[in-house]
Amino acid sequence: MTASEKIIAFIRNTFDTALYFAVMAVKENFRNYIRRAGPAGDPARGMVILGNGPSLAGDLPRLVERREYASKDFMAVNYFALDERFTTVRPAYYVLSDPMFFRDSAYRDRVAELYRALNEKVAWPMNLYVQYYNPERFDYRAALPNPNIRIVRFHSQMYSGFRCLEFRLFGRGLGSANFGTVVQVGEYVALLLGYRSIELYGVDHTLLDGLCVDDGNRLCRADRHYYDAEPRAPQPVYMKVPHVPYTMSVYLAEVAELFRGHEVLRDYAAWLGARIVNRTRGSMIDAYERGAE
Repeated sequence: MTASEKIIAFIRNTFDTALYFAVMAVKENFRNYIRRAGPAGDPARGMVILGNGPSLAGDLPRLVERREYASKDFMAVNYFALDERFTTVRPAYYVLSDPMFFRDSAYRDRVAELYRALNEKVAWPMNLYVQYYNPERFDYRAALPNPNIRIVRFHSQMYSGFRCLEFRLFGRGLGSANFGTVVQVGEYVALLLGYRSIELYGVDHTLLDGLCVDDGNRLCRADRHYYDAEPRAPQPVYMKVPHVPYTMSVYLAEVAELFRGHEVLRDYAAWLGARIVNRTRGSMIDAYERGAE
């Protein structure tokens, strides 16, 4: 890197770092809600994070049969509470990060069903992690009056600035690890709570499979989850805000950022002396060490 390039990089990093702190001061705050709430389980037991990729349909029965939940703490995401095995696994942690869980959307009925299931089924201490950013002021406690559920907020403002500050911000519950998937938020939460052994299931990340463009020039793909009864036909892929179809260039850029995020979390885990093992068969993530089932 030439001297001029170093100067430009310094100026850019200075601006991005200052902008991050300014946005946090106005839009969010600097409280470490995750650390304040503390763990609902025992970090010494290790953490198993359940994604919702199609491979979990095969892995979950084995985890239940081996009673892994008796020796390790579990974290679930999104619609797992609708699964009949939810009350068997009894996850100590649950993460919701998609805006559809706190903003009105086409999925409002299913989201309402999820909150009813959580409210009715959770009979054990559980931390539920949700975004601090909540522009429509959705009332989680009104939706979840169950006293066993502790609602914990996490910051979602991404940090881009001097890399030497990134992991220090992470350690203070800042900087975000919301690179595009709820599992990444889960890994970040687990590391912040002191878990040093993290295993991933159901994080297939086959985000490039079946990509196509229809006759209306809309980018389409068949989004699959472990709970889908039948394969889905390709459907247009929409951006969250504004609700318009992705272009190929924007979609690929976001997918690239998502996979870069896994590399950041891998390096952060190593910085802490932690270990993340991806036990998802066929996963497209190449950042973590793999562990076969």
